[in-house]
Amino acid sequence: MLDLPAEIWTHVFDIAADEDVIFHHGLPTAMAESAWFKDFHGEWALRSPQDALELIQRRSYGTKKARHSRLLTLCAILDSSSAGATTATASLGWWTRRIQLTRFYANTTREATPETLQDALISIVRHCPNLEIFIIDWPMTGPIFGPIADALATYTAKDLRTLHINVPSSALSKVIWALDSLPHVFAAHIELEAEASPNLEEQSSDETPLGAACDIRLRLPNLRQLSLRGHIQQFLEQATGWGLPSLRYLSLDCGHVRVDLPDTLSFLTIHGAPLLFLDLYSVPALPLARLLAECPSLTTLAFNGDWRIVGADDDPGAPPFAHDRLTSVGLHGLAYAFGVGDAAAQALTDSLPAWLVTAASDRTFAALCVRESFPALQRVRVLSRSLLGELDRANGPSAENGGMERWERWWETSRRAGVRLEDCTGSLLGELPQDEPESESEEEEDEWEAPLEPDSERISNIEELQLLLEECRAMDSGRDDNYLHQSAEAMAMFPDVASGSDT
Repeated sequence: MLDLPAEIWTHVFDIAADEDVIFHHGLPTAMAESAWFKDFHGEWALRSPQDALELIQRRSYGTKKARHSRLLTLCAILDSSSAGATTATASLGWWTRRIQLTRFYANTTREATPETLQDALISIVRHCPNLEIFIIDWPMTGPIFGPIADALATYTAKDLRTLHINVPSSALSKVIWALDSLPHVFAAHIELEAEASPNLEEQSSDETPLGAACDIRLRLPNLRQLSLRGHIQQFLEQATGWGLPSLRYLSLDCGHVRVDLPDTLSFLTIHGAPLLFLDLYSVPALPLARLLAECPSLTTLAFNGDWRIVGADDDPGAPPFAHDRLTSVGLHGLAYAFGVGDAAAQALTDSLPAWLVTAASDRTFAALCVRESFPALQRVRVLSRSLLGELDRANGPSAENGGMERWERWWETSRRAGVRLEDCTGSLLGELPQDEPESESEEEEDEWEAPLEPDSERISNIEELQLLLEECRAMDSGRDDNYLHQSAEAMAMFPDVASGSDT
């Protein structure tokens, strides 16, 4: 064991465990960049920001060697630690700041019923009074969420900053009560799954009885980021009357629901003025021009690029489709745009829907590239990872299905407007990952490859960290006795690199 001051060991441990990354209170948005990587079969695939964060967390746990993967075992460890601790700070749970459960399947855990897992999770929360981040990616079906919400309110109310949950829509009242008990929440992602029903239209129109929760007028003074997904109509209706003075980032994802959409316009009329980021997804088009008018401070907007933008011709009272401050726009959808994948196959049998959708997408993209309407716009980003994956497999847009022509037209339109056309990785749309050529004959340029820019070469953040570790190991193998002291001085000289701020 090297004889180093405790401060240096603490700093090295924080870097190795990615503390600055996994303990950030904000949640990834739709505009966060994805990254290419080679999958198990050696094929190029895309890693979402959420997957990257989860991978970093798993690696962090592997570094610390301080947590078991099984929930019930972890519960027993914390119980034992608490019982044997002479002071509160001697307990393992006292130092826990983040709990995240992902990809959990109950049927793989023998003798673990939902009730026993619920009790274990409640016990874990009870032992973690300084908990700041609580994330559960799997659906908490049945009555599980209520007791867990009570535990969060009882033991973590003063410190909890990030809440990420997936619950049935019938638990909406419990969600409202939980938020009422967590006034310091900074970021919240709430996914409400509609109850299973043979008649989907009838189910979508039913409202969940809220009881006394219906009359609560919440004030969440610290909530800066709110992300809602699924059956969210009733939640947004309630939240319209809440006090949300710090709200700056809003994401609303209605999935494939086509009826009973949330009243987004009413919500933004009350809370839209200070928003900086707005992400909207639904299949039916929303009155985007009116929504933008309610959000004068907006700098980033994401919406379904297949929408037909309703203008003054269709709605005489609507303002023009324009905004003075928007710098970044993200486009969901666009499955038909470039003639590849399953959408292209469907268009061969029924071309009318594809024609209507792509015509709307063309008009929307052209409207965004009008400098008089969007003078501050710098980039338009195609957000679909599945579409980018299909483009990679097809080696670019389809000339036969009109995709290549559309890409060329969009590229030229954005170039003339001075707008950067990007994919979901932040690279230029048309810049796909390339394997190392085996011979000079394979170095020919791709026909659809976008012109390169000085900063267009990108690499996965995970790969970047792996390369950095390899370089450190190579340097370490031939270092002299003063190497670690020199490294400590270097970290002090370059704090941005040492803290991993680029990840």
